Amino acid sequence: MTFRHESTLASYARVAVDLRTRMIEYTRTPLATSYINAFLDTHTYDGPEPDATALDAFTRIAHQPWQDGESYVLAPAMTAIVAAAAQALDLSGDIVGNDVAPSDAGVLFLPEPVYERRLDGRVRSIGAITWAKFHVRSTGRTGWYITGWADRDDPLDPSAAHRRRQLADQPDIAAQFGPYILHTLADIPIGVPLTAIGDLPPVEDRDWETAPDGRYCVDQESMRMRSVTALLYAFWRIQEQPLATIARPPLDRPARRRAHRAGLRHDTRVVMLRRTKPVTEPTGEAQWHYRVRFVVRGHWRRLTTADGQPYRIWIHSYIKGPDGAPLLLGETVSVLAR
Repeated sequence: MTFRHESTLASYARVAVDLRTRMIEYTRTPLATSYINAFLDTHTYDGPEPDATALDAFTRIAHQPWQDGESYVLAPAMTAIVAAAAQALDLSGDIVGNDVAPSDAGVLFLPEPVYERRLDGRVRSIGAITWAKFHVRSTGRTGWYITGWADRDDPLDPSAAHRRRQLADQPDIAAQFGPYILHTLADIPIGVPLTAIGDLPPVEDRDWETAPDGRYCVDQESMRMRSVTALLYAFWRIQEQPLATIARPPLDRPARRRAHRAGLRHDTRVVMLRRTKPVTEPTGEAQWHYRVRFVVRGHWRRLTTADGQPYRIWIHSYIKGPDGAPLLLGETVSVLAR
């Protein structure tokens, strides 16, 4: 189950629970531990270099938000807004407060991934970002660790295609990976001035890959911080602005049961761009007004063609009622949408 064929708030909530459940199962495998250990040996990030005793801690940092964090889904209509803000963001010298994040740990899903052009010219997707707050007692250092993840099966991601070619002769290993692949580790400290990435050395023999048509691609070379850091910080700020409104779509019973069995916190929220005017102008005075929002279940709608032939279409479940009204029944999931 993926976000690619979903378009309703309820389906976003259901898919978020399914993906988190699968990631929890993956993070408990030996492959997940081996992967992150190899990752730390071959990648750099913005914080201090980890030693051997810190590997277990980094494993928890990367994996724990999938189980204990709050879920947010960035709906496609908002992707370009957050990506554009991230591309222009420069926090050099700024001091981030303790309350900038909406929660101490969380998962931000991007159903429409943002693509990142790396320094070597190659393009990869950012399909999910997780964060977890940390505090180091010995130094008093506090902040958030941030991890960037690529959609494993993104059909438009050049990195995913390259990875599939690498694992073509190892199907057993390929099948053990979760729906997202870790590719970036960064952090945001609290209470100290942020330092920008310095002048980056030129990279020779760049393999300039083409970004997917119609998708937003950020350029790491022109940014002053890691792409995932800028995207997450932009999301934190935008979701708390008056232009955003939060909906809480219900989760169906099978999804609630799966979450309960996995010990998963499934309070996903949907953060949408607030409308400035109605979609259609009213044609007359309404005979009644809804004072609450409620869920209309999925159903078949019977229609007739111009030739008089009957047919039917499936109407997905949706939420009916005025914006901002109390929602009857349901659990919670978070999506940034328009």
